[in-house]
Amino acid sequence: MALGPEHPGRLRGVGAGVSPRQYFNLPKPQRVSFDDRLKDSLRVLLQEETKKMEAKAREEALRMEARTKQLVEAEREHFLSQLSQLIPNFDPSMLKPRISQSPKNPMSDKASCSGGDVRSLHLEDDTAKMGKHQPDEEKEEEKRDEEKEEEKEKEDEEKHDDKVIEVGAYSNMEAPSSLKTLCRFVETTLLPEDKTLQFTIDKEVFGGERDTFLLPEDITQFAGMEEIGATVLAVYMRYLHDVLKQANMCSMVGFIDPATVSANSSTITERSRLVAARLQKTDGEQIFMMPYNPGRHWILLIVRAKKETVYFLDPLPGHRVVDEEAKNIVNNALKIYNTHIARAGRKNVIWKTLSGTPKQPSNVECGYYVMRFMRDIIMDPSLGFENKYAKGNQEASYPQEAIDEVRNEWAEFVFQIIKQGNY
Repeated sequence: MALGPEHPGRLRGVGAGVSPRQYFNLPKPQRVSFDDRLKDSLRVLLQEETKKMEAKAREEALRMEARTKQLVEAEREHFLSQLSQLIPNFDPSMLKPRISQSPKNPMSDKASCSGGDVRSLHLEDDTAKMGKHQPDEEKEEEKRDEEKEEEKEKEDEEKHDDKVIEVGAYSNMEAPSSLKTLCRFVETTLLPEDKTLQFTIDKEVFGGERDTFLLPEDITQFAGMEEIGATVLAVYMRYLHDVLKQANMCSMVGFIDPATVSANSSTITERSRLVAARLQKTDGEQIFMMPYNPGRHWILLIVRAKKETVYFLDPLPGHRVVDEEAKNIVNNALKIYNTHIARAGRKNVIWKTLSGTPKQPSNVECGYYVMRFMRDIIMDPSLGFENKYAKGNQEASYPQEAIDEVRNEWAEFVFQIIKQGNY
């Protein structure tokens, strides 16, 4: 009070006319026009409204997708009910997508080992072990390579479709005589009449009866030593089942259908249940041969349920590791099997790599080698495959005569089906 009344905007003791802004060297206040403030407010409002509209659009898209799936499923059920009324003993499961029934199956069916997916089977490099990711440039390069590979496959497939009809040249090819005769049957009967070979595989083979459709392309590709699919393997496994019956070895060796367990056939859970169901139909003493295709390559897994041990046989050379998806399928199947027989089981399933198998010379023989592996194993009544294919025993390729022996057996078995009229 001694200094008198306060005067806003002035400072005491520094002279007249000095403002707080001048004394404290404060910046001049920025004047924002009304138009600028309005623009900023509108910009914020527009951004908020845009986010709301985008969220609403996403929700609407999800609802439409769910609605579409419901409509498709309803139409499918209606169609199946009509077929059930028209066709006696109609089984709707026959219309489910199968690897073995489509002439243009995904590459998990027709296996060529030159594809990109086979890389996942190689032993992880040091970078992967350290948990580091590849640089973005490498990923982009891989993506471009995969796109080029897909384009090349499409071109090859179109060319191959044209080649399939031209079966007259098979008389000059290097193939067993039975296969050449089978190709003439394709040329004179199947193609002109637009037929496929359809026959039933008994339930004793894979644990459940199922129909198999052998296409003309399956036969001509097999004759030409091209990549083969699950159908061709399943037919040979049906033949090997007869060999086991003649040797009284069915209680020692069983088979798991490659068409129902390989990649893209169904979910991992469903495939695990299928394998477990197959194991549950035995006393656990059998070994089960399970050809598996993780994508563009065939390998052979041998499951010994009682010992919770799985053997991994790969015809590709080099240090190989089993596909993680295949591991999950079999590990889960053995857990289900243990629950079924009321056994605690091991903490971890034992996986053994039998690296001493013969190795394929190029990128298309994997399916043929898996067929030969199965044949060689069951031809030994002692089932001594673990010692036979142990590391360092043999890694040379099969001679072509050994592969042709398998091809001849396959062709003669198909001819038996044709002669019996069971197709």
